[in-house]
Amino acid sequence: MIDSHSFAAALAPWFVRDASDRPWRHTRDPYRVWLSEVMLQQTQSATVVPYYEKFAAAYPTVHALAAAPLDQVLKLWEGLGYYSRARNMHRAAQIVAAGGGQFPQTAALLQNLPGVGRYTAAAVASIVFGERVAVLDGNVIRVLARLYDLPADVTMSATQRHLWALAEGLIAEAERPGDHNQAMMELGSRICTPRSPDCPNCPVQTFCRAHANNTQGERPVKARKAKTPHRDVASGVIYDAAGRFLIAQRPLKGLLGGLWEFPAAFREGDESLGETLARALSEQCGIQVEIGDVLATVKHAFSHFRITLHAHRCRYLGGEIALTRYIAAAWVTPAEVDHYALARADRRMIEVLLGRSSPKN
Repeated sequence: MIDSHSFAAALAPWFVRDASDRPWRHTRDPYRVWLSEVMLQQTQSATVVPYYEKFAAAYPTVHALAAAPLDQVLKLWEGLGYYSRARNMHRAAQIVAAGGGQFPQTAALLQNLPGVGRYTAAAVASIVFGERVAVLDGNVIRVLARLYDLPADVTMSATQRHLWALAEGLIAEAERPGDHNQAMMELGSRICTPRSPDCPNCPVQTFCRAHANNTQGERPVKARKAKTPHRDVASGVIYDAAGRFLIAQRPLKGLLGGLWEFPAAFREGDESLGETLARALSEQCGIQVEIGDVLATVKHAFSHFRITLHAHRCRYLGGEIALTRYIAAAWVTPAEVDHYALARADRRMIEVLLGRSSPKN
């Protein structure tokens, strides 16, 4: 095993000297650290910075976030992806605010908040409250897999448990647990990268078994991913006589919950895209339209599948809006749509409508 005291002593000075300057590292306010950690879930820190700064300015306290309308929160989150994080964050803020604004001070208690798992809880508890609990994210997994030259598949449950134990072992004698956890994550993102790790500049190279065995390129071991499924989606940009178009709000739970979109549906079986759209608009919105040409085609990847969104120009013919799948609908002008939170693919449709983007994407 690696001596935790020696390891921490080698890692800490590197982090103090070379840590990236991030706005959330200038505070120990539990609200702001929690805010940053929620945003950093599955998202690179450089992408998070402008979103963190916008949220911190719009909602400087947990009470401000709790009082904000969910639609407003989702709009500010627009483009960051994984929207369940925003919905959970809003609910968690309301829970904390209702309890007087005091965040739980241990990782175990923090995990009772919506959207806070073991990793996020440990990050907040160690950084803000100094609790000696380790984190394990993709970067730390890669560091540990190389430090210990692990031949096991890191996606397996048994290996995950082993990795948590290794992480806990290394933090055991760290003087500043929060800095240690941030250093481990930064080591993985900047030095121990997936390809071509910068071993000569690694502060803990002497502890690394993969470096000694020249197996860095083989670690971590992961099972080969299955081919990502693809589906076609038919979407309707439906105009009325006043030149407005129809958007609809998705249910709060599930994929892209609470976001607005052009009414759409997955193509089923051997349907044509036009048949798919006519079925969807009749079943989901209760309206009839004249389906025109394809206005734009947008490709988009989610975490577990990909879509090609085919947006058709449609003319509204009639029918009272009667929603089944959606929870709200609105007729809006292109200028008004900026007030609504849309998923990335539909936002790109707006860019096409306004002439700011190519219809093929």
